[in-house]
Amino acid sequence: MTTSLPLSPRRLDGRRIGILAESDYVEDEISYYRRRFGEEGAEVVLLSRLWGQSSLTFTGHEQRAPLTVSDDLEELDYTRLAGYSALIVPSGHVADRLRYSEDVNRPAPALDLMRRAFRLPTLVKAFSCHALWLVSAAPDLVAGRDVTCHNNLVGDVRNMGARYTDQDVVVDGDLVTTRTVEQCHLLARTVIDLIDPVAEAAA
Repeated sequence: MTTSLPLSPRRLDGRRIGILAESDYVEDEISYYRRRFGEEGAEVVLLSRLWGQSSLTFTGHEQRAPLTVSDDLEELDYTRLAGYSALIVPSGHVADRLRYSEDVNRPAPALDLMRRAFRLPTLVKAFSCHALWLVSAAPDLVAGRDVTCHNNLVGDVRNMGARYTDQDVVVDGDLVTTRTVEQCHLLARTVIDLIDPVAEAAA
């Protein structure tokens, strides 16, 4: 007679995690986040600027894999954003593409989203590799905060007033940053630890 072991409780049941997407995303990174957060019971939502379309399909950076997104980041007002536990800006060229504005005198919608996100201290904001590009036009969001990033961005984050820290992953309150896409597993683990309700209750 065999006895089955009880299943480990999923740490993020009922939680929602948003991941920004655009073309030239890193396929393995996005796949890892979707799988890892899903294993813990989280709902993973891909978000992008849809330009009035019901969905858009983006192309990966390395394998040219397609990725279809049907959730528009412009629809995330404060009420909807409050339903998320974490918002992740991944590696690749996602941040650079999303910071585009057709009117140079107005911020990109993705930057407006980040401004709303940074006003919600219960929402974890995570940036991988080059992702801090997205908030380069809003340096007040990270000024005085500890961050890490790809070596190519060190000068940028210092010009933004952030404190560059030579580590693979850095946590400053509700802000998580990692050095490169190679640390995507550390980013995921850190986000899980920060939003795990059991861990929160024990803190």
